[in-house]
Amino acid sequence: MHIEIWSDIACPWCFVGKRRFEAALAAFEHGDAVRVTWRSFELDPGAPRERLGDRAEHLAAKYGSSVEQARAMQQHMTDVAAREGLEFRFDLARGGTTFDAHRLLHLAHAHGSQDVMKERLMRAYLAEGELMGDVAALERLALDVGLPEDDVREVLATDRYAAEVRADERTATSLGISAVPFFVVDRALGASGAQPPEVLGDLLRRGWEARPAVPVVVTGASCGVDGC
Repeated sequence: MHIEIWSDIACPWCFVGKRRFEAALAAFEHGDAVRVTWRSFELDPGAPRERLGDRAEHLAAKYGSSVEQARAMQQHMTDVAAREGLEFRFDLARGGTTFDAHRLLHLAHAHGSQDVMKERLMRAYLAEGELMGDVAALERLALDVGLPEDDVREVLATDRYAAEVRADERTATSLGISAVPFFVVDRALGASGAQPPEVLGDLLRRGWEARPAVPVVVTGASCGVDGC
């Protein structure tokens, strides 16, 4: 069974969703027969390499809220993450493009290390203040998880895997995916948002038993262009 997960490194709900999906998969009796692929999705495809200024102020301006509301949202996400064993440091997070990070995830997929690369990038962005638009930082993070140095440098110096990232994003559009995380089972069933493990577990069970004639989508907390 093939699970495809559309997400962005800069999406806090995506990291929460990753943990919840891992819990669901660990409890799934056929977990060894599940193949997981991380698909690319950019929450802000027009972002610069680094967005300067206060993150809460940027969020408030983008979504038409007050700075206080934006900070309250960040605190809520921090509290939710802590319950999943994750540390979020929005005071350190540096906004900007995630496009090159997604290209590295495609390289990692080719080397069978996509999940560990996804984990490293999300932790680096959400907890360590690493800039996803910084080529030197991306190279260091990729080497952290054991990707071949020559391949990493080639990807970051060229447009290798750019087409694959864009293809993932076009597929997301064709599937009606506008917010992440989004979980797709064999291109037949879907679940939107960082659903509880029991909901994701039910998705896995239904996917294992039979593909429905009509796609089923369950919705939950997620990040989209209109906010988290």
